[in-house]
Amino acid sequence: MPERARHAALLIIGNEILSGRTQDVNLRVLARLLRERGIQIAEARTVRDEPEAIITAVNELRGRYAYLFTSGGIGPTHDDITTACIAKALGRSVIRHPDAEANLREYYLGIGREVSEARMRMAEVAEGAELITCAETAAPGFVIDNVFVFAGVPAIFAGMAQSAMARLAAGPKLQSRSITVLVGESEAADDLAHVQDNHAQLELGSYPTVRDDGKHICELVISGTDTEAVNQALQELTGLLDKRDIPWQS
Repeated sequence: MPERARHAALLIIGNEILSGRTQDVNLRVLARLLRERGIQIAEARTVRDEPEAIITAVNELRGRYAYLFTSGGIGPTHDDITTACIAKALGRSVIRHPDAEANLREYYLGIGREVSEARMRMAEVAEGAELITCAETAAPGFVIDNVFVFAGVPAIFAGMAQSAMARLAAGPKLQSRSITVLVGESEAADDLAHVQDNHAQLELGSYPTVRDDGKHICELVISGTDTEAVNQALQELTGLLDKRDIPWQS
């Protein structure tokens, strides 16, 4: 699997995220789903509901990575401008997809609600796009070229992301092993750096935290597609820690 094909980006769109009114949870959901297909999120970016910012980010990220996913801005309100921006970034027109329109009409008539112009806006996609549907909503997301456009509501985003996974090329799954050192992060930093130098193909991470009792501890994580190499690196790391009497646990 080519290196570029193993990387994706997430573009989070919305003033509410940057203002702190809403906390993003979609990055974590997408990262876990992609990981199962051997794909890593290499970059996540958040922009306001401003056309220039969205268009610039879309063009940068879709060119840099195999896949670009967007979250937010495809609802019925005036500030839902993602579809128009995606279309402009790709040099396409905005169209009202007939299947999406039919599904939305059927849904709203079925629950006795008005088929308003605002609601029909959710049937708009970039010309040439394919719909991404899920059980959580009658309003679709869509995919065009390597850009996947999803709603920002977490339950709907998760459903659309799950539906889209079969469209992605699958690579070797990432394997991870971890231990927790019962000391502060700096105590194990040199050992971690030494193992990373010996295993450049692996990704080693350090994630410090403070327990309820005030003690500093740190989770050390080793990830890669080669299980044997991951296990070897872990054995090397624990050997170095043991040599210096650094306490750790699995």
